[in-house]
Amino acid sequence: MKDIEQNKKNTTQKFLTVEEFYKNMKDVLKLKIVAGVKGLKRKITVAELNRPGLALTGYFDYFAKRRIQVLGKVEIYYLKTLPPGERKEKIQRLFKQKIPCIIVARQYTPPEEIIRYANQFNTAIMRSPLITMHLVNKATLFLDNAFAPTTTMHATLVEVFGVGVLLIGKSGIGKSECALSLIKRGHRLVSDDVIRIRLEDGIQLYGSGPELTRHFMEIRGIGIINVQTLFGAGCVRKEKRIDLAITLERWDKNTDYDRLGIDEKSIDILGISRPHITIPIRPGREISLIIEAACLNQRLKWMGVNPAKELNDELLRTIKKSTRGN
Repeated sequence: MKDIEQNKKNTTQKFLTVEEFYKNMKDVLKLKIVAGVKGLKRKITVAELNRPGLALTGYFDYFAKRRIQVLGKVEIYYLKTLPPGERKEKIQRLFKQKIPCIIVARQYTPPEEIIRYANQFNTAIMRSPLITMHLVNKATLFLDNAFAPTTTMHATLVEVFGVGVLLIGKSGIGKSECALSLIKRGHRLVSDDVIRIRLEDGIQLYGSGPELTRHFMEIRGIGIINVQTLFGAGCVRKEKRIDLAITLERWDKNTDYDRLGIDEKSIDILGISRPHITIPIRPGREISLIIEAACLNQRLKWMGVNPAKELNDELLRTIKKSTRGN
């Protein structure tokens, strides 16, 4: 377990620039920048969005100034009802809060004062044709993923019978070769060598690989291979939920390996526990076949079937009957 802990490096993202948000979401939200281009380098530090209706009435106590501000139908029409002087004063107060940016929904044309102060305070203004609720929902999903706790591990991630398996082990132990054997048997590769793990909704772990090397593998003696090119698009996937961790290690005759599986072990990743087993490597063992069996066994446990526990219970019942007979 010590080796596993040393493999992990926390890379939680602390912020996102407005420019990064725009580039990632401009097609999804159909965004167009209409003012405040110099504010694209401003940082977004929280995942939530805010509709500043209450602030526009003049109440700025507890105002969520670190959030992206969204102006929908209510906010735009409210501003239009204000006298020019009052509208100018309230919009200016909003921009003085140093908000990250503003998105105007429903393709509304923002008041002239918003454009003027956006350029003056270097705050980006974007327009979207989406209705406010859809805009907020889609932007929130993206921001939740962008700000989700993440970590990076030196490992290999494969999907075996629908189970996301994280293969862990020291360099040279044979993780890539084992993954290649599983791919040849019809299973799928997510990524080899470097796995980026993301905690989603506080309960699920999802693994993926760097975009540049996602479907490539290094096989000692051969070099770099492209799994998607060799075996087809059906043998790879972009990301997968992590359901099981398997550590591969060299067989040590002095180590007492688990032979029953009654006491289930686990590994902690980003505060989330996942089932963890250790498979010793030695000549003659078909590791890919053992991993397949481990995955099928894990699926049985999801359905409430635990073979090791069933056997143990049956043995206890037999011993109890034998004791009574004597």
